[in-house]
Amino acid sequence: MTYAAPGLSAQSKQLAKALDARLDAAPFDHHLWGIAVLDDGGKLIYGRNADRMFIPASTAKLVVSAVAAAKLSPDWTVKTSVYATGPLVNGTLQGDLILYGRGDPTFSHRCYGLDTVRAGACEPDPAAPLRRLVDSLRARGVRTVAGDVVGDGSYFEPTLVHPAWEAYDLNWWYAAPVSGLGFNDNSVDLSWNAGAAVGAPAQIGVAPPFAEITLENRTVTVPGDTGTTIDFFRDPGTRRVWAQGQVAQSSRGLTEHFALPDPNLYTARAFRVALAEADVAVRGTTRSTTDSMLYRAARLQPPLAEITSRPLKDWVFPILNSSQNWFAEMLIKQLGRQFGKSGSWSEGLQVERRFLIDSIHVDSTQIALTDGAGLATTNLLSPLALAQVLRFIRHHPRYATIGQALPRSGVRGSLRQRFLGTPIEGRVVAKPGSIARVNGLAGYVELAGDRAITFSLLANHHTLPSRAMIAELDSIVVDIAKGWTARR
Repeated sequence: MTYAAPGLSAQSKQLAKALDARLDAAPFDHHLWGIAVLDDGGKLIYGRNADRMFIPASTAKLVVSAVAAAKLSPDWTVKTSVYATGPLVNGTLQGDLILYGRGDPTFSHRCYGLDTVRAGACEPDPAAPLRRLVDSLRARGVRTVAGDVVGDGSYFEPTLVHPAWEAYDLNWWYAAPVSGLGFNDNSVDLSWNAGAAVGAPAQIGVAPPFAEITLENRTVTVPGDTGTTIDFFRDPGTRRVWAQGQVAQSSRGLTEHFALPDPNLYTARAFRVALAEADVAVRGTTRSTTDSMLYRAARLQPPLAEITSRPLKDWVFPILNSSQNWFAEMLIKQLGRQFGKSGSWSEGLQVERRFLIDSIHVDSTQIALTDGAGLATTNLLSPLALAQVLRFIRHHPRYATIGQALPRSGVRGSLRQRFLGTPIEGRVVAKPGSIARVNGLAGYVELAGDRAITFSLLANHHTLPSRAMIAELDSIVVDIAKGWTARR
């Protein structure tokens, strides 16, 4: 169903005619299209199935980011604390050492802004925050821990993996478990390359080594450019991983990021390594928990050490600029913890939904989201609802949290190589999204005088290569911008 606002100029009517002709032509006529275009005053000037439900893929990240930006200060932070179950006596901690996380995703190797030379913009070492905690412990006189090191992720719900995510996806960084603690995006880095000779197994490296996965190499190196098919698998819920397939001698290799099943244990192991590097001995083992009552008494005491996270604006940057799923899921659980009853997907999504309905006035029948990042195929959202969210946050006092993070055509993020050579190069600020048979793009075309067109494009149930759909989406945006320019 196509909608063109009444009373528009002949140029705008021509735009609607051009878009309809484009979408009704083969091969795009066999696919489901949802489009909503709002002018600078918020008026719907073109819609195609605008109020129908679509799978949004990663454009759903715009929703959790916008709600968080509106409800939380850009400088909002959380703390990660270290508690003890016993006293410190002559340098020895008589009990367990508890690392308690409050959902900080930034124990991660990445940059958090476009200006990568700015002091503090990048973090080259995901263990740096843990080392700061260890420094504080040593300053308190801790030299030995008589008990265990425990990673306590109970600030969030015990459910770590979303039930709607595909089983294969659970192996990878983009579906990493979500808990109160996290390290290195809750993933281990697997680097592979061709073996020393044809017939030899591929070379596979694992970092960091304390991830303690069991890796079985079932690969083989094959001649020349005969094709590379290597893939990684694991027994569900374990650290038993195997690689299988072939690697061509001509391959340049790759580093992939494999999710680990227990983020709280993973972070605790990283913490223990940092303790050892600082000559703090631990006599016990390394454990994890999601039981919020287990160390409640310890948490009622002042922490032995504590650090503050990067601010919210730094969390949003990787969510939108590079489409980091795990950060988005940590953020949806934060919404539940800060404004709902618990740090859970259900509570976070309820907070998000109420904000869309009560504050943005989105039609409740046009929202049915099940995660924060858009990975689940059960997410549903109308193009109109998504456009309304975008328009709302652009005119919000805290828009800078979103604006500085969104990809920009020809400049940064996932749009850096898109719209090049077009009249709107550098003027499209938007979030792409894609999963199997779904592509989308939603954001703004910036105009003179701080004005903008807001658009939401979603293509579902298509069978074309992703690059073909991306090219079509970009062409639609160029057409929209031309029509608006002609009309003005």
